[in-house]
Amino acid sequence: MICKRRIAIGVGMLMLVVLGILCYVRWEVWFGNVPEPPYSTPDKPQRILLTFGDEDMYSRNVSWSCGETLQASFLELADENDTLHIEATGEVFASRSGKAAYYVARLRGLQAGCHYSYRVCTNGHYSSWHHFNISDHSNASFLYVGDVQDTIAGITNQLLREAFRHHPEAQFLVCGGDLTERPIDAYWQETFDGLDSIGQSVPLLNATGNHDYLKGLIYRLERRFSLVHSYYLDSMEGVNQVFTLRYKDVQLFVLDSNREFFYLFTQRAWLKRQLEKSTAKWKVVVLHHPLYSIRGKNNNLIQRWMFDNLIREYDVDLVLQGHEHAYARMTAHDDDEAETPVYVVSHLSPKNYRIEFDERFDKFGSGSRYYQKVVADDEQLILTAYDAVTNALYDSLVITKDKDIEDFGKGIPEKIEFTPLPGNKKDAAFAERIKAYKERRKM
Repeated sequence: MICKRRIAIGVGMLMLVVLGILCYVRWEVWFGNVPEPPYSTPDKPQRILLTFGDEDMYSRNVSWSCGETLQASFLELADENDTLHIEATGEVFASRSGKAAYYVARLRGLQAGCHYSYRVCTNGHYSSWHHFNISDHSNASFLYVGDVQDTIAGITNQLLREAFRHHPEAQFLVCGGDLTERPIDAYWQETFDGLDSIGQSVPLLNATGNHDYLKGLIYRLERRFSLVHSYYLDSMEGVNQVFTLRYKDVQLFVLDSNREFFYLFTQRAWLKRQLEKSTAKWKVVVLHHPLYSIRGKNNNLIQRWMFDNLIREYDVDLVLQGHEHAYARMTAHDDDEAETPVYVVSHLSPKNYRIEFDERFDKFGSGSRYYQKVVADDEQLILTAYDAVTNALYDSLVITKDKDIEDFGKGIPEKIEFTPLPGNKKDAAFAERIKAYKERRKM
């Protein structure tokens, strides 16, 4: 009896030692934050961003920062007939090493088919003029990127410009979180450099990612995230960064998968209410953590448990995710027949992660950066994935209105020639990757 007790005490002490060593080695990864160097905010409008405003697809917000104290600020909005003067609301935010005044102008009553020009003004300092269109096309078309979190002086702007040059019909941009590497001013500047000329003309819809949070025993999202992505200011339920947008035949539901269990539970209730009342033909959920991980089957189980059964119950068509720095598509199957939802993981980051090849997925991509285009009308939703470096078509599928899935791109409007593969079986490239992966594991 005494011997067993000593063994138990010894095992317990060993576990405490191992836990202590693990905490020591991983402390900075789990709890440490990159120091934020001191900064000052110029007394002229900067970091101008065009986003959606509320659930109305014709609403827009424009956010910017200027100086360190609140000053009189407004936006001038011009169309072919008139120029409007729209007052802005402002708030000063102090981060760890500096502060800035943030402003938001809310544009409502915009008309389809119109071209608008705008500039912002704070304390008599005007920005340059920027321009955007309100599409009058019957279909919805947008580009999706996963994590961006680029390094300082990165190539995100080049990649996004090329993506929109190849797909000028895209009406907005969606990001699955981690748009910014870390919540410090220098990386925020890199984010706006990456969005330059795009973020002022194409509305952005961005989910929160874990890199947007300050780490600690309890992770914390700085308020400047919402002051920049200002549609959250009016949509947050408590502290949850959630948002829904009905855009023509598509409704998007944006979640914050980074939160603690209790907040995920309240988000689940919010998502259930929104899905119940949605009349959209196509439903798209956007969140940061993949519900079916490509880095291990046991990752993100809480997020999957919270949201996946709702996604299936309410016939969500597409789930757009980030976080794992690779490309992967998982299409649900019933008796070998493909069905919705389709789960997509993607990223546009210079960092690539090792992934677990898994036969649940129909397509993998690793070692490059990727973006997706989604086009939806009354009859079908088309998803195409591209290598962002070369803009070459990488993956595609079509979901028809009765939820049948045609794999690998029948009817793709780009008319890129490639050999379609039979049925919904795994493609040859996928099989070769699995084989190579297993061979490497034996070495």
